[in-house]
Amino acid sequence: MASPLEHFVNTVRTQTINGTFRELVEYLSKTNEILQKNSQHLDNVLETLDFQQHSLGVLYLLCAKFNYINPTAQDNRFTQAQGFIQDCNGEQIRLAPDVFAELCHLITKYLTEIKQPMKGIDLMRKAIAKLRLFDAQLTSIHADLCQLCLLAKCFKPALEILNIDITGICQETSSSSNNSQFDAKYFLLYFYYGGMIYLALKNLDRALYFFEVAITIPAHAVSHVMLEAYKKYVIVSLLLHGKEQPIPKYASHVVNRFIKPLSQPYGALAAAFELNNNLELNNVINKHTEVFARDHNLGLVKQVSSVLYKKNIQRLTKTFLTLSLSDVASRVGLQSPSDAERYILYMIEEKQIYATINQKDGMVIFLDEPDKHSGSEVLKELETELSLCMELDKQILAMDCDIQVNPQFVRKATGGQDDEQPNKSTYAM
Repeated sequence: MASPLEHFVNTVRTQTINGTFRELVEYLSKTNEILQKNSQHLDNVLETLDFQQHSLGVLYLLCAKFNYINPTAQDNRFTQAQGFIQDCNGEQIRLAPDVFAELCHLITKYLTEIKQPMKGIDLMRKAIAKLRLFDAQLTSIHADLCQLCLLAKCFKPALEILNIDITGICQETSSSSNNSQFDAKYFLLYFYYGGMIYLALKNLDRALYFFEVAITIPAHAVSHVMLEAYKKYVIVSLLLHGKEQPIPKYASHVVNRFIKPLSQPYGALAAAFELNNNLELNNVINKHTEVFARDHNLGLVKQVSSVLYKKNIQRLTKTFLTLSLSDVASRVGLQSPSDAERYILYMIEEKQIYATINQKDGMVIFLDEPDKHSGSEVLKELETELSLCMELDKQILAMDCDIQVNPQFVRKATGGQDDEQPNKSTYAM
């Protein structure tokens, strides 16, 4: 073992025994050059350290292995990372949360490159549990878990974190630094990937919320992630509400100014949809097919076309009591009466309309919507919604109390100058 590595091992062991972990983090942050020059000996160093006892030293060694060893090389780095995340000391790694998160990002990148995302799902779940202080705290590793779940098409593990509303953000910075930070890229990616997962599961309401958060984060520039989130935000708005939802007023002005010109085909799609004209909508889709396909949104756009047929059928129920299937087909722009029958049967099954079809003479009889505001199910739903509102009220009061005692808020509220200006994050990616 090279002499600099012997010094590395001795320092890690000595300062661990002495319990001087903050000094150890400061020392380790300066060892990148040493580890890079001796990357071929890192396995020998790892054998001399214990994953639980010397978690900080092992953490930096594993990051060096993922950074400095050829990604295509066959080695044991992933197996070592598995054992480390399973056995590492949570108190130690939380002294260098940025480095621990970076290791998880490197693992995710490695598994993505070798096309084995399933291997990392359980590992990222454990890593999140190690780093976060409470269930509702967001870490940058959340984005890694969502990315792996999307690639593996295994959504259930991601839902365990996505279904928890975020009330805090992990400040991922080493104990040797005074600046608290959280890379905005991973905040955006978490909500973008989360929206895609909910979209895949057809939970449109939740998907729309996640895409909305992604485009309303305070920003100095429109990032690629925000742009892609906006495109899906438009499509989900049409699928869920039948019209494009406006960008919330609290979004950064740069979003309103630049994001629509950068996504003109989606604006044209929404405008055609709101005309309730399937011919016009299909013309827009045909004109911009290449753009939608390049954005991997063509399947969703075709769903928008299908939704417009359903929307126009719903409009007919407000005007007519009976219609023939051929009349329905011609009025909404469907190819044949059989297509109209297929759509109507589906909508009846999904309780989107209330109607009966007379197969003998091919007539549709539209019925009034039954009373939905009575019964035990409605009361149960009201109780659930009330309990949710009460819980949200508690969270808002708790957050308000935290803000009232925040030093920066107190200085600004009393007219004092804030000496510590927050670092500006760059959102463009």
